[in-house]
Amino acid sequence: MTLADQFPAGSFLSERQIAAWLSMSKTPVRAAFEGLEMEGFVMTSPQQGVVVRDLTVHEIADHFEIRIALESFVVRNLAGRLTPDQLERLNANLDAQQGCVAGGDVHRSVKLDGEFHLLLCSYFHNEEINRVMWQTRDKIFRVIQRVHTQHPERLATNYPEHRAIAEALIQGDGELAARRRQEHLEHGKQFLLPPRRPTASLAVSQQR
Repeated sequence: MTLADQFPAGSFLSERQIAAWLSMSKTPVRAAFEGLEMEGFVMTSPQQGVVVRDLTVHEIADHFEIRIALESFVVRNLAGRLTPDQLERLNANLDAQQGCVAGGDVHRSVKLDGEFHLLLCSYFHNEEINRVMWQTRDKIFRVIQRVHTQHPERLATNYPEHRAIAEALIQGDGELAARRRQEHLEHGKQFLLPPRRPTASLAVSQQR
């Protein structure tokens, strides 16, 4: 629901409202709200009910940092190991992204962007990495959507960066793929966040 901005941050929701909208009982809706609250998408207020949360600056920064660490590791070790079927699916995704750039389709581009990142991690066959990526899947799509919505110009630069990562993978150059992956995610982060300042203790140690 929140991923499509149908209920933007600050919206007030009720079990009865959502149950009626989805034509189901309140029990599964209540369970869904509990799950969304655990994942940080909503919060429950005794006075206001369920409120859709916005991601904080720190949450977005943390989100990018864990993705940089995991996804750079994945592409570094995946380079040169793509099967013909995996390569076909990857190229299909990239071709569709190129079509979105030509047509200016931001909504579909957001979907394909998220799928591109999850697709490569799924190729690596590391269950723990996949578990973390899928647990953060909704936040990945949400952050991507924010970047593209607030900065439509990102649509034109995003696809070439994805294509460059894929080319390094196909060529078997893991270090280049990892560097391009990190630069790509850092570029996306710059659209939403200022440079992260070091903590006070770190700043003091750096001055010594």
